[in-house]
Amino acid sequence: MFRRINDWLHLWLGLASGLIVFILGITGCIYCFQKEITSLTQPYQFVKTEDKPYITPSALKKIAEQQQFGDKAGKPGSVINGIQYPGRGKAAIASYRDKKTGFMMIYMNPYSGEILKVKELEKDFFRIILAGHFNLWLPRQVGQQIICWATGIFVILLISGLIMWWPKNLRKANVDKSFKVKWKASFKRVNYDLHNVLGFYVLIGALIIAITGLYFGWKWVPKSIYRIASGGKTMPERRGQVFSDTTNIPPQTALYSSEDRVWANLNQEYKGRGSLSITFPQKQSDAITTTYNPGEGTFYKSHTRYFDQYTTKEIKGKTLFSKKYEESSGADKLVRMNYDIHIGAIGGFAGKCIAFLISLIAGSFPVTGFIIWWGKRKKGKVRAKPKRAAKLMVVERLEEANVIM
Repeated sequence: MFRRINDWLHLWLGLASGLIVFILGITGCIYCFQKEITSLTQPYQFVKTEDKPYITPSALKKIAEQQQFGDKAGKPGSVINGIQYPGRGKAAIASYRDKKTGFMMIYMNPYSGEILKVKELEKDFFRIILAGHFNLWLPRQVGQQIICWATGIFVILLISGLIMWWPKNLRKANVDKSFKVKWKASFKRVNYDLHNVLGFYVLIGALIIAITGLYFGWKWVPKSIYRIASGGKTMPERRGQVFSDTTNIPPQTALYSSEDRVWANLNQEYKGRGSLSITFPQKQSDAITTTYNPGEGTFYKSHTRYFDQYTTKEIKGKTLFSKKYEESSGADKLVRMNYDIHIGAIGGFAGKCIAFLISLIAGSFPVTGFIIWWGKRKKGKVRAKPKRAAKLMVVERLEEANVIM
């Protein structure tokens, strides 16, 4: 009875969520190598290294605003939100959000201020792929919930699939059927093995990817992970806002740029290594926000800091990323690594290859599973026909007997 219920759940939950799981798997394995592919296809991300200092954030901001807004530069709705310096040999990026086109990125030469590319992020191929993976190309409030429920169902399918896979006994024939793909068999058998055997091999990896994916949609998932990992503590906010002291405004504020001063100090502290971004205050109460990332291709070591926009005094933040990775607790580190675990980047290029294969196989499960179900459905109909024919023959013979009598 337990197996029947388990098999029934596996079938109908799989049919209900199959299409969405397929989309998640395919978009996920495409996005795995986003960084490597864009490095080859988007040369404007890179510049020739020169033996001179970078242009300051305020100067790059002014150049970008003139480029994008002309006479409206600096007015409400026509300002650059932030400047990012991704590292040596890479273009600086000025960014802002446009009401019509969405998030905009302006790639600039950090040595000369030359505009290399103006990019409408919503039209970027990988941004479109990410929108499908994250929201199913629907409004976020709707699409994200559909994705989360489909992912939650996928977790149940993995567990019920393991129960179906488990050999009834350990005879060699059953063991071979559970661990080996019989490539020389019929198409139906190979398809069954691809669903059954590969499902076992990617089970742990698929569970990790699914659970780390739920992190982004259901708030209770990261909070639960943190509570278990920390021994019952409450997780700090993932994002936070810090305010400047608006009562302490120096009279010489207009004579210098606070952002440039903060940037120069941090650049000296970090010795010009890694990626450093500056977010400009948009309101009088906003603080200057900076994010430093010493890693290449990962985000878990990112360190976000806040500074008063008037005095440039550092203001302590209270989010997960408000302290150095090395100073974080074990639970903090685990949650910070979530995104890099999800895409496999935590294991470098090899980790991305593993995540790619797991996502590809996970995306194939709805296809191979549907073929198995459809084959059994047709087989059931074929078996039903002879039984019906036999019944008709019996009826005909009885009628003949009555006529004779």
